[in-house]
This record gives sequence, C-alpha cells and structure tokens, in this order.
Amino acid sequence: MEPLEPKLKGRVALVTGAARGLGRSHVLRLARLGADVVVCDIDLQGWREFDEALTAPSVADECRAMGVRAIEVEADLTDRAQVDAMVERTVAELGSVDILVNNAGGMLRPAEHSSAAEMSEDDLRYILDINLMTTIHCCQAAVPTMRERGWGRIVNTSSQAGVRGSPSFVNYGLAKAGVIHYTRCLAVQAGPWGIHVNALAPALIHTSRADAQFPGRDDFAGNIPLRRVGVPEDVSKVVEFLVTDLSDYVTGQVIGVCGGVLTFPI
Repeated sequence: MEPLEPKLKGRVALVTGAARGLGRSHVLRLARLGADVVVCDIDLQGWREFDEALTAPSVADECRAMGVRAIEVEADLTDRAQVDAMVERTVAELGSVDILVNNAGGMLRPAEHSSAAEMSEDDLRYILDINLMTTIHCCQAAVPTMRERGWGRIVNTSSQAGVRGSPSFVNYGLAKAGVIHYTRCLAVQAGPWGIHVNALAPALIHTSRADAQFPGRDDFAGNIPLRRVGVPEDVSKVVEFLVTDLSDYVTGQVIGVCGGVLTFPI
C-alpha cells in the first residue's frame, strides 16, 4: 500500500469487527495514517471463514508492518464487562482511546419472517444486541478517557437500511435507525468535551461476508447512480475524513456512503 500522510501519528484507534471486511479495511487505513490500533473482533480468525486474503499472519501483523503499534482483543461486545476490559487494556498498553470506530454487527438472521408484521422477538433482540447495544457499550466505555483528554472521534456504523423503509430485515433496519439516533444524542452531549460523534450509512458494499450471504450484488448496480457496488476502501476513506482535521466542524452527522443509491434492494 502506498504511504499516507501520518495525520494520526500519536493517536490510538480502536476498531470493532476488525478481523475482516469493512473493519479490517478501516483499521488498515488508520494504521496507514500513523495511528496505533486495536483490532477487536469476536473471532480474530474471522477472515478465514470467508477466505479473505491477508498480507500477514493476522490483521494486527498487517498493521505492525506499517510501523505502528497494534494489539488484538477478542471480545463479545454485547457483554459490557468485556467491553470495559477491552478499553482498560487499550489505555494500559497504548495510553488512550482517541478514536473509536464501531463497526461490529451485521444482518445475521435470515430474511424469512423478518418483515415488520412477522419478525420474531428472538431475532429482533439478537440484531439489536449485536448492532445497537455493542455500539452503546463501546461508546460509553470510551467516552470517559476521551473526555479526560479533551479530544475524541467516534464513528458509528448505521446503514441505508436504517434510513429507508424495507419489506424485509426490519429488525436490522430498526437497530441501524437506533444507531443514528444514539449518534446524534451522544454528539450533543459530548461536543462540549471535544468529542465528535458521527455515523456512516453504507448501502451495498463488496465484502467477503456480504458477497457470500448475498451473491449477485452487482445485479443492483443499475439502481445506483454511480453504477457500481462499493468496495471497503470507499467507506474507509470517509472514516479518514471523520477522524482527521478534515472534519473539525462536523459532528452529529450521518453520511451516506452509497453511490447515491436510489433503491435499497433488500
């Protein structure tokens, strides 16, 4: 990878769901920008499940190859105690948590019976837990150390599914809509403490897991004004914008990274 200006040298970035896909792309981008990083995932070998090719034995090793410090944390972020332990370890080993990218989550329940009138309570609670509650847990654990330092950048991950109505995966859309509202509320509270809080709302993005779950995604390119499905780096570039000085007067925003999508085909 070509080097980037080390705008984040001296900062510590914690990225959840970072063992593959979008999270891996984000953590590699932040490392290229000079940040020391924490690679967090419920399964640090998750890249193996969908045959995602790494350039080193682990994602953390990929980051270390760029000359930054990197630690790995395997944690279930629906458990607040594990989240607190992760943040405590990060501060103890790297000194702070300056940047938090909440990427963990996903549409991990089947489409059947996921409509508004039929979704099951079990599916709804699970999807809320892994998408919304993980975001809240991580923000609440990281904000105190950011507030103490008077500087912080939080990027939460919503989705176009949280913005638009959809006939299916309503549980996922509810969780991602919750992320948007939580983002705005936290931005209002944390702004006076020097903490910026924003959210991403991607649409169709090529990742190893998404392509395995939903093959034929390129068939929807005709509904996208830019006429292509996105790639992880498209989203990571917006993360860069939100955690560097490029966005010094931006907080409480939800940025669509969707190619101008007009129809969310779920």
